[in-house]
Amino acid sequence: MAELDKVLLDLVKPMVEDKDSLEVRIMPSADEKEVLLHVYAKNDDIARLIGRKGSMASALRQVMSVASHTEDKKVTIKFEQI
Repeated sequence: MAELDKVLLDLVKPMVEDKDSLEVRIMPSADEKEVLLHVYAKNDDIARLIGRKGSMASALRQVMSVASHTEDKKVTIKFEQI
């Protein structure tokens, strides 16, 4: 099983300035076919990860859906500031 939280962390780490405050957690989901990932970072870094009109967040979601395809699960990514 791929560790999806580590895959996402490896993707977003080069994009943020404050790498020490960056954290990715798997949260429980009501649906067993869904993996819920929360990305925690500082406000400026969250803005960078979401991108203009959500373009970066959309691209991250697409890449993660490919990464989770072997497990037949849907990935949901939420961005939270700390």
